[in-house]
Amino acid sequence: MKMKRASDFQRRRALRLPCGVLLGVVWVMMTAAVVELPPQWRGLLPEVRAQLARSGVDHPVTAVLLNFRAYDTLLEIVVLFLAALGVWSLGVVKPGRTDSPAGPVLSALVRVLLPILILVSAYLLERGATAPGGAFQAGAVLGTAGVLFLLSDIPFSRAWFSWPLKTALIAGPGVFLGVAAFTVLIGYSLLQYPTAWATVLIVLVESVATISIAATLLVLFAGGRPRQTPPPMAEPVAGGGEEL
Repeated sequence: MKMKRASDFQRRRALRLPCGVLLGVVWVMMTAAVVELPPQWRGLLPEVRAQLARSGVDHPVTAVLLNFRAYDTLLEIVVLFLAALGVWSLGVVKPGRTDSPAGPVLSALVRVLLPILILVSAYLLERGATAPGGAFQAGAVLGTAGVLFLLSDIPFSRAWFSWPLKTALIAGPGVFLGVAAFTVLIGYSLLQYPTAWATVLIVLVESVATISIAATLLVLFAGGRPRQTPPPMAEPVAGGGEEL
């Protein structure tokens, strides 16, 4: 066991230099990109506003993220999904509190805040079509509600951490990829929405992405793959019998 730990430590030390060099190169590239920006630039806002009518939404940021540059947002959703898989690879954890029980103040506060946070998340999701908001903000608030739920002593079924949680994680990138494939199958470019269907497709992608983002944040907070079945019972002692 000690030799294995020493070998793992040596591998981690050997990776420090390549990782440091890679991070340094990325930092230099980002710095060069910022330095090369012109001192005065009007940006792309006029072009975005000129195409806003065909985007399916009334806010330029949402139009860029979910229509004009939806490919970037798809990659972000996929990165979050891969981050959740990376956390699950660390091992198994027991869902819920594992240390001291929550106090009465926290339990009462969570019961008050949970419905409020869910309503705020729904509001941010709906608001994203006309004002700052959308799936990432709504998902962050909904994920906060999930974290508070885990910190409390509110009873829940561990079955929610099996297929429902996995479905929520897969739904975001899965639906986004399905919409991308749909646009190609009907003769458009990748993630080029038909004007008549743009609003419906954006609402579908954002609604599912909100749930997926919230599930990802919940997984990142838990710190591992939830245990789906109880641990195996200890083997009975040889020669032991039932008491009469």
